[in-house]
Amino acid sequence: MFMNLYKRCLAKLTKQVSIHSFVSELTRKYHKLHVRRELTRAQKQEIQAYYKQLTGHRVPLIWHKFLYSRTNVYSKQYIPLSLYRTELIGRMNQFWMMEAYADKNISDLLFPDVKQPNIFVRNMNGYFYADGKAITREEAERICNNLEAAIIKPSMSTRGHGVRKIRVQNGITDLNGKTIGEVFDSYGQDFLVQEVVQQHEAMSALNPTSANTIRLLTYRSDMEVILLYAVIRIGQKDQVIDNESSGGISARINLDGTLAKYAYGAPGNDMVEKTDVGVTLEGYTIPNFDQVVATAKRLHYRLPYFNIAAWDFAVGKDGEPIFIEWNANPDLSQTAYGPAFGENTERIIREAYKKNNSRNEYW
Repeated sequence: MFMNLYKRCLAKLTKQVSIHSFVSELTRKYHKLHVRRELTRAQKQEIQAYYKQLTGHRVPLIWHKFLYSRTNVYSKQYIPLSLYRTELIGRMNQFWMMEAYADKNISDLLFPDVKQPNIFVRNMNGYFYADGKAITREEAERICNNLEAAIIKPSMSTRGHGVRKIRVQNGITDLNGKTIGEVFDSYGQDFLVQEVVQQHEAMSALNPTSANTIRLLTYRSDMEVILLYAVIRIGQKDQVIDNESSGGISARINLDGTLAKYAYGAPGNDMVEKTDVGVTLEGYTIPNFDQVVATAKRLHYRLPYFNIAAWDFAVGKDGEPIFIEWNANPDLSQTAYGPAFGENTERIIREAYKKNNSRNEYW
């Protein structure tokens, strides 16, 4: 009994510390904005009444202020990150299953019937594999000894951390002249080396040096999978990855597959109407968007422990969706898209609060 009480108290304390950290971090970002808008008294009252009805408690208002300031669009339905991280995600998804399922090295086992970049070598818990077989480190180095173009990345990280494009000739990479063995050493364990995606010309035109990916957020409720939103992530000129942390931008994809007028980068940067290479966003058509959405919905049924999931897809030269990765603990692209759960906000929150919070065991 004492141990259970201790765990509950520790979880509650850790949760409060996390909420304070989330609020402080976003407050700093808010003060970096060129335009800072304040909420009216009526807006504040509307937000608090809305979330009090859904969750039983008030929410920090900084997310609504921040998103209103960035987009000039007010909505009571913006999801505060503090609520999402401490309550909702742990109720929608089983935290104890996240790390294993999200390992990029097993994506082809989970989803064998969808196009994916070919993996030359994978490292799992320090062991090397190729073509489904265990191999020695020496064999792994030989396989990667001459690669015209490849991507190396950690298998359990997010936000593009550690993703690099490499070229290898006779064992020497173009990463400051390091040998492929030295590059392996720098990643330690749990990483993979895969081919570079050859993307559709319409996707490449947005920025030719990066794989410009479609990010989808889907939600499962019983036997229904709902598309919550879709955004396009576009890399900065001469960059390999499309993440915001590397100067990338994100724009909303409408249901008909066309892009919205504006894209957004890191906080403090202005919204833009064109990519770095001069492509106008508004009305630009994403090829085969319907099939990308249908593929993500189909794959979501294979993730019984996760009711909410984010998906990254490229579009191949032939127009077919290419699965890049999925995320069991996704961020929310509310600046680019708007309220993350949209018309399903009340339904999702009410369904989440019927479940136990699996995150309480991991504070």
